[in-house]
Amino acid sequence: MQVLSVTPEIFPLIKTGGLADVTGALPVALAGKGVAMRTLIPGYPQVMDAFKKKKPVHHYPLLQGGKASVHAVQIAGLDLFVLDAPHLFDRPGGPYGNAIGADWPDNWRRFAALSQVGGDIAGGAVSGYQPDIVHAHDWQSAMTLAYTRYGKAVGTPSMITVHNLAFQGQFGAGIFGELGLPAAAMALDGVEYYGGVGFLKAGLQAAWAITTVSPTYAQEIRSPEFGMGLDGLINMRSVDLYGIVNGIDTEIWNPETDKHLVSNYTAKTLKARHPNRTAVEDRFNLDRDDSPIVCVISRLTWQKGMDILAAVVDGIVARGARLAILGSGDAGLEGAMLAAAARHRGRIGVVVGYDEALSHTMQGGCDAIVIPSRFEPCGLTQLYGLRYGCVPVVARTGGLADTIIDANEAAVSAGVATGFQFAPADSGALLHAIRRLVEAHANPTIWTSMQRQGMKADVSWDKSAQKYLELYRLLLSKRAV
Repeated sequence: MQVLSVTPEIFPLIKTGGLADVTGALPVALAGKGVAMRTLIPGYPQVMDAFKKKKPVHHYPLLQGGKASVHAVQIAGLDLFVLDAPHLFDRPGGPYGNAIGADWPDNWRRFAALSQVGGDIAGGAVSGYQPDIVHAHDWQSAMTLAYTRYGKAVGTPSMITVHNLAFQGQFGAGIFGELGLPAAAMALDGVEYYGGVGFLKAGLQAAWAITTVSPTYAQEIRSPEFGMGLDGLINMRSVDLYGIVNGIDTEIWNPETDKHLVSNYTAKTLKARHPNRTAVEDRFNLDRDDSPIVCVISRLTWQKGMDILAAVVDGIVARGARLAILGSGDAGLEGAMLAAAARHRGRIGVVVGYDEALSHTMQGGCDAIVIPSRFEPCGLTQLYGLRYGCVPVVARTGGLADTIIDANEAAVSAGVATGFQFAPADSGALLHAIRRLVEAHANPTIWTSMQRQGMKADVSWDKSAQKYLELYRLLLSKRAV
């Protein structure tokens, strides 16, 4: 089965979040199930630098304002189509914005070009390649499905995966004339959205199937609270809506072999975690004692509930826990965390920024990880926590609710608890969860059981990849009909 995946980022080449982890891991997981996935990505500088031999398989004399070409390459075990369009993607900063984080004003043009190329490849533009299915991810590639719908690939089954509905790609109606779509596409059942052009909306409208990255999130986005203005359309398409929880790369995230750890360990050798704990204490200037270390590895944003955390850091320290915080984001929240560390020297430590190696050390050395998100389509850090015996404390939403078994009395008695859930996502509920955590940590039998139960959980891509395969087969059967 040939699947064309279209995405704005992919690990290990370009990553801003979990989307890249998913699009990088899914092709590998599906390869053993009879699926050949080729991924179309933009030719950002770091992508173009990753391969030397430039042999285009398709040329564009003019694509959204300049020359462009498509290269077929293999990098890091991934089969890729790379869109080399220097006028759109050869620029400093991140994939979506400049060095100070401001969005590129021509993002609509950049990702319309990516999507147009996706639609062309689906329609047979690359000699010798014809995908059976087109799979787009998030708003940046969602328009691929509009280009297939209104182009040569109209009969090709398609799917869109929503990793975060909050980001939709909404632009003014003035851009429509430059998209290269027929006039009929600027309609309610096409790309039109509140008088403008909605990239994600267009993908949701055109896709044969819609997936989100957890079953709970698939249901949540049908409500006004989580639907972000698209709940009406999503409910209209509910028969085609599926939730498939993400997996993680269990080779990269393996405490037994992880080279980022000071000390490797397994579920049977949990005492070997101690040197990692000491490394965390040293890096975050925390007191050395037996109280639990609760870590935060997150973007410091409202969605992630970091303002909720900032409001209760004094209470967390008062309840006997220490905090190790790694992240960056809103300046006000960064400042609040740094101020908390200054107030509670030895009890709270903060590193502003992102450090992949340090994040591994934290999972391997901290006792728990707190994720107080207001909404969380899937979440990956709680899965890393399970894998590493770093017990998750999570808001009961989205993928967090789907992947963590709360340590209520029945679950603890049955020996199946893997973490702590709290609801609603507010300061009172979070503090109550921290109190429960501290109490459980004081009981080595309960705590060790929770760690080991979490480490037993199947957080690999195998089950999830099987569900994607089944959905691909369903779409192919619909095409046959």
